[in-house]
Amino acid sequence: MSEAERTSGSGFGDLDPVIHAPKRLVAMAVLSSADQVTFQFLKERLGIADSDLSKQMSALEAAGYVAVHKSGRGRGASTSFKLTRAGRTAYRAHRAALQALLGED
Repeated sequence: MSEAERTSGSGFGDLDPVIHAPKRLVAMAVLSSADQVTFQFLKERLGIADSDLSKQMSALEAAGYVAVHKSGRGRGASTSFKLTRAGRTAYRAHRAALQALLGED
């Protein structure tokens, strides 16, 4: 039996499938270290297209992990994101599950 199996009872432990996708994991990491980030900042940080970022953030929003704030209309419009309390809790749990899986404390 592996360390992860001993720790969690299965090889996948408590990994959160919503957060575990690489782009969403990076987005959650960025959001966890800031109060709020803009769409443009997150897009540049992840190096992905607008449509891909929208898709990833929609999945996180649907899970209740991210709150979306939109302001303005037209060219001056902006969208920003922040972690919800549930998102912060889920991210911490996912990090702990990864650390247990990898044998780190």
